[in-house]
Amino acid sequence: MPDKSASSTIIHVLLADDHDILRQGLKMLLSMQPEMQVVGEARTGREAVALAREFMPDVVVMDITMPDMDGLEACKIIRSHQPTTQVLMLTMHESEEYFLQALRMGAVGYLVKKAAPSDLQMAINSIAQGGAFLYPGLAKALIRSYLDSPTFETPTPHDHETVNTSSLAQTLQLLTPREIEILRLVAEGRTNQEIADQLTLSIKTVQTHRANVMEKLELRDITHLVRFAVLHGLIPPEL
Repeated sequence: MPDKSASSTIIHVLLADDHDILRQGLKMLLSMQPEMQVVGEARTGREAVALAREFMPDVVVMDITMPDMDGLEACKIIRSHQPTTQVLMLTMHESEEYFLQALRMGAVGYLVKKAAPSDLQMAINSIAQGGAFLYPGLAKALIRSYLDSPTFETPTPHDHETVNTSSLAQTLQLLTPREIEILRLVAEGRTNQEIADQLTLSIKTVQTHRANVMEKLELRDITHLVRFAVLHGLIPPEL
């Protein structure tokens, strides 16, 4: 088991994918990052659950389609037993169904395998710092799912006014103008790189702001962040 006390800056990563060549490629890629350490490799969902329990990684990079137990079920088990271990789904599936199911199982990141290596590095860094990472465009699927939910009720004019003038004003006082700006962009589905480019900031600064927003608003994951933004009118629900 890795000694996390030795260096709090190291992100301990567990890789779970049944394709050996891909897994080894991911290991080589991440091993080149000084802040990351691959502590274990799993070929099945059951192996991922067992190794996550043994190594207590910061982040599990998990495929969905695996033998013995799929990545979604493995994610659910890991998150229920180890809330400090975050799960990033790295998959070939781009469908909204898989994406939304992964979030329901507790994943805080979703990335497709055709993404650039830099996206994977950013995703792991963001997740390890308490943020979340969605492949561009998927946040819109989350918003649609939320608006279509039978539990969602469009606020009445009076309710909307109350939310946006009193409760919302008090809540947003916790955030800096820059954090509010980044909150909107994250909820719209922008990546860290896109936000950094638009606001002329470093990726590390964006990641720090994202983590601060989640902490100040007591939002556990990207699902709650998007719901907060939609409910309070910070982003338009029209897609």
